[in-house]
Amino acid sequence: FIFLLMIENNILGIILAGGKSSRFGKDKSTAKLGDKTLLDHTINKIENEFNEILVISNNKEFNFKNNKIHVVEDCIEGQLGPLVGILTAMKWVKKNKKKYKWIASFPCDTPFFDTKIINELKIKVKETSKKLIFLNSNKKRHNIFGLWSLDLIEILEKDIKNNFRKVELWADKLGYENININSEKFDRFLNINTKNDLEEAKENLDKI
Repeated sequence: FIFLLMIENNILGIILAGGKSSRFGKDKSTAKLGDKTLLDHTINKIENEFNEILVISNNKEFNFKNNKIHVVEDCIEGQLGPLVGILTAMKWVKKNKKKYKWIASFPCDTPFFDTKIINELKIKVKETSKKLIFLNSNKKRHNIFGLWSLDLIEILEKDIKNNFRKVELWADKLGYENININSEKFDRFLNINTKNDLEEAKENLDKI
């Protein structure tokens, strides 16, 4: 327990909610699944696992009563993808003189993930020399569920300026570690990109 607490103090939890949601038709982070928004589902799953949580979003209407949750707009305008969200979080850490060494990222649109993965991420920090760690299931790498070392801030900012946009290409360039997750019959990494995905999620609400 003490070991995990030490790790926890080194990791900032962030939720990436700044995407265009072009296939969904509106800001999907505010879409309702049951009695909560997609963003609220993710917050509920991780809020007790981290000392602070950043929500990376350009939605100026967000206002959370929980004072450990901070909403931060992308540091580069134009909704340029998850890498900009990660850089935004890293810059927030530096600007506010926080002592976090790692960013743990979660998407706002994948509400069925098992919270056990959070401990696996925390433990992996001490077991690897890599600066990037991702979850893997069904031979698929989940590029938004990951850990990002603050040591990468300068190279990330430089590569974004050189038009790196895709997480998978950037990760392949740098090298990364995988955590393999046993897959269930129901895909806990169901990603809600469209209204049809949302309907499928509603049919499986009991699995959250």
